[in-house]
Amino acid sequence: MENTPETDFSETIELLAPQDVSNQTSETIRREELLSEKMLLRLHSLYPASSRLTQKSHLFFFAEEQYAGLSGFRQLVNELNEQGITLDSIAERELFIQVYRFRVTGHLLKQIDWNSYAKDPLFHLVFPQPGMINEQVVAKYIGASSALERTSIAQFYSEHTNAHGSKQLLNKPWFTNAQGEVEVLPGSQHKYPQVQLIFDKQTQHCFSFCTYCFRHGQVCQDHEMLVQEDVAQIHEYLRKHTEVSDLLITGGDAGYITKDRLAQYVRPLKDDPSLKHIRTVRLGSRLLTFQPEKILNHRYDEMLELFADLQRNGLTVMWMAHFSTPNELLNASTIAAIRRLQKHGVTLRGQSPMIRNVNIFFDEEGNLLADESAKSWIDMAKIFGTLQVGFHSVYCARQTGEFSYFSAPLSDVHRVFEQVYRELPSVNRPSRHVSMTISAGKVSMIGTVEINGRKAFALKFTEARNMKWIDQVFLAEYDETTSRIDQLKPFFGGDFFYCDELKTIETELAENLDKYI
Repeated sequence: MENTPETDFSETIELLAPQDVSNQTSETIRREELLSEKMLLRLHSLYPASSRLTQKSHLFFFAEEQYAGLSGFRQLVNELNEQGITLDSIAERELFIQVYRFRVTGHLLKQIDWNSYAKDPLFHLVFPQPGMINEQVVAKYIGASSALERTSIAQFYSEHTNAHGSKQLLNKPWFTNAQGEVEVLPGSQHKYPQVQLIFDKQTQHCFSFCTYCFRHGQVCQDHEMLVQEDVAQIHEYLRKHTEVSDLLITGGDAGYITKDRLAQYVRPLKDDPSLKHIRTVRLGSRLLTFQPEKILNHRYDEMLELFADLQRNGLTVMWMAHFSTPNELLNASTIAAIRRLQKHGVTLRGQSPMIRNVNIFFDEEGNLLADESAKSWIDMAKIFGTLQVGFHSVYCARQTGEFSYFSAPLSDVHRVFEQVYRELPSVNRPSRHVSMTISAGKVSMIGTVEINGRKAFALKFTEARNMKWIDQVFLAEYDETTSRIDQLKPFFGGDFFYCDELKTIETELAENLDKYI
């Protein structure tokens, strides 16, 4: 710290807040003392490569608060052209947008280092890149003779993108109501005993679209999307399932849910004795990355009071923030929004998948850049610690969308994670080892072992369709190249110990859903 040039952060706060947020929001930051100058100085001096705390974002102007769809992308391309930035491979990027959608906020655009945007992880997070989609499909799209033909090619391709990976549709719960009729919850999943997911009708959108999205079928609103409209139905199910302790409102993005709609879910949790087994309400959101100003606006005050009221009544409100890089954290608006949530009793947890070019990096020959990759995670974990955000989990890319582009070999993922785990103090480490989601559950790689000269992955469930599977460590043959756990082979031959029971469970779930839906 002694050798770091001092920065006048009193001036920085005065400059950053007005230009990046409204005057009213800037006043909220000052009035509630959400930014500590000494903390900002420490963060900026420790992590200058990720910091946007002194970035002069006014050098790049963006006319809109949000750019969406092909028209929004084209407008953004034109605005970048006017500022001397020319993107290549426009047709290929537009194919991706027609398949998966595009949306990005002005806030996120201001966090990108446009002087070196091609290597900026945030640019890769939200902008389609060349090589994401199969080159034969790209060639066919570029060679199409009309816009109608291009749209047809994109639509056909989108039908083969595995929109609901890990057999998620088997996770829909059902119950028998007071009239003896079976009701299926159309916007819910209950795969693991303690946690019930809710895909509410208001949380079907995202503030920006991550290019690696694991739920693109949801945000693209395909015919199998999950949508929950009836809140009372959720409560009736919960009364019959006292093993549930946590509600996880997700989507899309739970940041879209209004105070009145959330209150319908949560107020009975504090007033109804038959729902007292619910102890935690989780909100899965990227709002802090994409549009933190929403939390700093006075219109969010009533939501904050609802959070505080739940906390006073013994319920935990847990904000499950998806941060993929330290670059998302070190700006005035995001830090202020985190502190405002915390002042109203909200607990924050960070989690992210390990995604190529976002937080795991390779050279041009495809060799892992282990130190660079690990540093991104280590810096993010330490920033979490400073901001009092818990580090929940790291997980592998799910086999959906453009999995082959975003994923990394399990051996490389393991190598990076082990370096991160080794170099962090215990209080800053993620709560569990890096995991992979499959239909059977969440499988963690807890290490490697050598037996009689053969190397193996040591694996363990952290969540499972049968929670007793968690008790058992099992081995798979070490594989340098595969990115998929379902391609790993049992170390001792045969099938993994859970396979027969899993087939029975999946068959029963499928038969029941076919019967009831």
